[in-house]
Amino acid sequence: MQMRAILDRLIAFETVSHMTNLPLMRFVQGVLAEGGIDSTLIFDETGTKANLFAIAGPRDVPGVVLSGHVDVVPVEGQTWTKPPFALTQDGTRLYGRGTTDMKGFDACAIACMLDAAKRDLKVPLILALSYDEEVGCRGVGSMIDAMADWPVRPRLCIVGEPTSMEAAIGHKGKVALRVTCTGRAGHSSMAPMALNAIHLAMDFGAAVRALQADVAANGPFDPDYDVPYSTLHLGKINGGVQVNVVAHSCVIDMEIRTLAGHDPATLIAQLETAAKEILTPLRADFPEAAIEIERLWDYPGLGTAPDADVVSFVKGLTGGNAHLKVAYGTEGGMFAQRLGLPTVVCGPGAMAQGHMPDEFVELAQLARCEAMLDALLARCEAGY
Repeated sequence: MQMRAILDRLIAFETVSHMTNLPLMRFVQGVLAEGGIDSTLIFDETGTKANLFAIAGPRDVPGVVLSGHVDVVPVEGQTWTKPPFALTQDGTRLYGRGTTDMKGFDACAIACMLDAAKRDLKVPLILALSYDEEVGCRGVGSMIDAMADWPVRPRLCIVGEPTSMEAAIGHKGKVALRVTCTGRAGHSSMAPMALNAIHLAMDFGAAVRALQADVAANGPFDPDYDVPYSTLHLGKINGGVQVNVVAHSCVIDMEIRTLAGHDPATLIAQLETAAKEILTPLRADFPEAAIEIERLWDYPGLGTAPDADVVSFVKGLTGGNAHLKVAYGTEGGMFAQRLGLPTVVCGPGAMAQGHMPDEFVELAQLARCEAMLDALLARCEAGY
C-alpha cells in the first residue's frame, strides 16, 4: 500500500485527542500484517486508546525508531474551506486535519515499514505511534516503559514532527500547573470583611509576571530560540459566582516552558515562595486562605548536541547542512531522557500550518520525507 493511499485513510479517522484512536490503530495493524509485520498495541487504562509499535528486521540488533503520534487537535471553531477529515488535493498541497501534524510523516513511516519488510535489513526499523501527544505527550510513556524492558534497546530515534525536513536538535520542556486560590466568601456589600479569591489570583499573577521579567533579564539563555529564555504563561482563570458575591475560590491554569537544562522545579519553588509571601499578612484574619500549586503533567525538553552522531546521521539522510531548534514540544525529549536515545526531530511540513483551518502539507515535503526514509533503509541494509 503506497504512502498516498495510507495518508488518505489516516486523515479519514477522526482521532481528536479526546476520542478513541482504536479504529485507526486497527487499520495500521492490518496494513502492517498484510506486509508480514507483526505489531503490538499498548492500551491506556480505559481501553479506548492505544500506542502501537512494530519492528521490521532483526530483533538482536539496536534499531532506529520512527516516532509519530496519531491524535490531532479539534476543528470546532475553525473555518475550513476543505473537509477536515478527508484528504483533498489542491495544486501542490494536500489538505486535511493532521496532514502536517503529523499523519503525513506517519503515512511515510508506515509505507517505509512495508518496504523494509521486503529487504534484508542488518539494522531494524521500529515504528512507534502514540496517542495523546496533543494534550501533553501523555500517551507515549507506556510505550517507552515497554522499550526500556527490551533486551536490546533501540539505537536512535527520529521524531517526525514538522520541521520542513530540517534536523531539529532541541525544544523546550513544558509543565502544566493548576493554581487554586481560596479566600472567604461574603456579600459584596461587606467585601472588606471577606477575602476575595480573585484578588489572591491577581496578586499571584503579578508574582508570575515579576518572575518572568527576572528570567527574561537574567536567563539562562539559548539564542537558538526565537524566545531565548524560559517562559511562564497564564492561560486560563476561573473564579467567582456573580457580581454581588465575594469569590471564595479562583483557579488559574498556567504553564512553564523551560530550556533544556533549566529545571522547572526551581521556578515552581519560587512561585511557592511568592504564594507564601502573599498569604502571610492575611493569616491572622483569614487562616483558611490558601494558594495551592498542583503539577498536572509535564514533558522534558530536548537538547541534542549539534555535533552528536545522530545529527550528522540524519543530515546525511536528508542532504541538509543546517540544524535548528523548534518552539513547540515533542515526544523527543521523553525518548532522549527516559531511554537515553540520541534523538532528532525531522519531518515534512511546517508547524505554521499545524492546528490551523485548512491545514495542509506540500507534496514536495512528503517526497523529501520519502527520500529520507529510502536513504535510511539503504543504511539499515548496509548495517548502518
